[in-house]
Amino acid sequence: MPSTVSRWGLHIVTLICLVYVYLILSNRNVPDLSLLFGVNLQSFKIMFISIILEAFPFILIGVLISALLQTFVPEHVIQRLVPRNPLLGVLYACVIGIIFPICECGMIPVMRRLIRKGMPLYIAVVFIVAGPILNPIVFASTFMAFRSRPEITYSRMGLAFICAVIIGLIVYRFVRSNPLREGVQTQAEGHSHSHHHSHNQEHTQSHDHGHSRVHNHEEHHHHGGKWNTVLKHSSDEFFEMGKYLIFGAFLAALVQTMMSREWLVSVGTGDLSSHFFMMAFAYIISLCSTSDAFVASSFAATFSTGSLLSFLVFGPMLDFKGTLMLLAIFKKRFVLILSLLIFVTVLAASLILEQILFL
Repeated sequence: MPSTVSRWGLHIVTLICLVYVYLILSNRNVPDLSLLFGVNLQSFKIMFISIILEAFPFILIGVLISALLQTFVPEHVIQRLVPRNPLLGVLYACVIGIIFPICECGMIPVMRRLIRKGMPLYIAVVFIVAGPILNPIVFASTFMAFRSRPEITYSRMGLAFICAVIIGLIVYRFVRSNPLREGVQTQAEGHSHSHHHSHNQEHTQSHDHGHSRVHNHEEHHHHGGKWNTVLKHSSDEFFEMGKYLIFGAFLAALVQTMMSREWLVSVGTGDLSSHFFMMAFAYIISLCSTSDAFVASSFAATFSTGSLLSFLVFGPMLDFKGTLMLLAIFKKRFVLILSLLIFVTVLAASLILEQILFL
């Protein structure tokens, strides 16, 4: 029930935001938010719309490539190349994240299936935390968001790689028991099993009756079904991620225009307060990694570089949406341990990197 209530709450907020966007783009009278929040309406509109317009193309590209990979690249292609050496295994998982930019929503169920088929847990964990960041689409979107500061893009990739390696090695060393929840089957697995079963039946009937034309028709229908799956997955993911983007852009613009400049500067330049604020913000808004850089760039003038990196690395590794997905697949104790490990690792690594490179 709580998840249903929160989902409907997000839908309502997203609908309100969409209506507001429509009113702005159609040059109609919009409600004066300054009466409610004390915001500069013009600044709010500019920031809100700019974040959305810049991020939407990257979300579209990301979900399309993700759908193609999940539909046409079988899991055994990833699994059969797993090395036995733990360090090589961690590096392998990072490289897979670069080659296969699967969105975080589809990544966790895929990794659960691979764990059940024998993939080591630590490799799956590294892929879950590194995959949403270490891929060409996220690199391109971050580079576009921070065009005048390319060092942030490279630092994000490097920091994500370092954190993923550390997390993977710790999981390899200390987690021995199976963390998967028992008796959980995803819809994708059920669909795959049902499809495979029906396909075998059809193939057997075709073979028994000797109708090669029917078999060719079925093969054509099978490939057509795959493209339909790609389109369906892409559209579902696009609208799912779009909701979070609109919600995140709305909050980011609201925070920037509602809160006093002096308070934001004081928080944003604090040694720890800036990191805590941005990590908590990333966890709450649950943005897709292909669009979060545009939200982060709106804070570049008031927050430290290290805290921006904390936002850009911590959010894709762990957010509210991702936590719910992890809890649906893994045991609570493992999710808690992994969450604390991600938090401590990202915070410590971003603080150290900030001291070395940006001071």
